[in-house]
Amino acid sequence: MPDFESERNNLVNSLRRRGYISSPEVDRAMRRVPREEFLPQDIRDDAYVDTPLPIGEGQTISAPHMVAIMAEQLDLKEGMKILEIGAGSGYHAAVCAEIVGPEGHVYTIERIAELASFAEENLKKAGYSKNVTVIFADGTRGLPEHAPYDRIFVAAGAPDIPSPLTDQLAEGGKLLVPVGGRFYQDLIRVEKKGEKLIKENLGGCIFVPLIGEYGYR
Repeated sequence: MPDFESERNNLVNSLRRRGYISSPEVDRAMRRVPREEFLPQDIRDDAYVDTPLPIGEGQTISAPHMVAIMAEQLDLKEGMKILEIGAGSGYHAAVCAEIVGPEGHVYTIERIAELASFAEENLKKAGYSKNVTVIFADGTRGLPEHAPYDRIFVAAGAPDIPSPLTDQLAEGGKLLVPVGGRFYQDLIRVEKKGEKLIKENLGGCIFVPLIGEYGYR
């Protein structure tokens, strides 16, 4: 039986050394969230290998370094309201929930029913069901009923920035979305300043395609 806690701490130490983690908030969250609880039983032993892993339905859980990059770039604070597109197994939402704390809330949308149930189960098991809500829907449309959001992030590659997401971003809010082709994207950060959207390219990444009305069909 692996010593998951030691492996988790070793991974976070390595992510710090490699410059992926710089803030105490992201460091603490990634030490606290048990990634093994968000994986299918047969690959739990690989929980702390820094690589994406298959979670079924042709989808993957992001590599820990990518979760760290996104959490750092979102600049999450306690009490924020977050929208995630692409719940996957629920791990990324749990890391965000750990940072925004009990006063904050994470809404996460998943278009595959089996994964939405898997994420919900995992979040419950790991103790995050109170401040994470999993919704089975087309994430490219966002979630207008709870908008505006302080932060929005997309865990899949989009052909372009989905307009419903920028519409649902709060003033001063930040959106992270991989934009590009089906097999390679650039991670784009968008900041909303009044009528203006300030965009910054944070570099290359590889995500599964974003499927939906405002993504790939």
